[in-house]
Amino acid sequence: MARVEGHDDGRPIVLFLCVHNAGRSQMAMGFFQHLAGDNALAWSGGSEFADQVNPAAIASMAERGIDISKEFPKPWTEEIVRAADVVVTMGCGDACPVFPGKRYLDWELVDPAGKGVEDVRPIRDEIERRVRALLDDLGVPVG
Repeated sequence: MARVEGHDDGRPIVLFLCVHNAGRSQMAMGFFQHLAGDNALAWSGGSEFADQVNPAAIASMAERGIDISKEFPKPWTEEIVRAADVVVTMGCGDACPVFPGKRYLDWELVDPAGKGVEDVRPIRDEIERRVRALLDDLGVPVG
């Protein structure tokens, strides 16, 4: 939140956005935080945020030793989008914000809503692959 208030410690900030902020964006943020540690920051949000994180997303991440069970869906704000260095959108189409000068990545991923853990695993694995590639591109060491 320091960057939102005008302070910059030099760490890259990535914002992961999807419609409900209950699956894809939560898993991406979980991987990003786990892999980057204190070397970068991640936030997530949704345009029509759900009332809870998808239980299958929580379970599939737990299989990787990453606990996202305490996360909750939240909206994005204009200030948060402006503070991010990279905005990764996942299926939110026109609802996701676009600000000039921001770096945007659009990750086309299957929506895990309504799916069981078995069907969420391949989505989780693809998200991990993309998060690792993004961290590498940003020059963030993976811990």
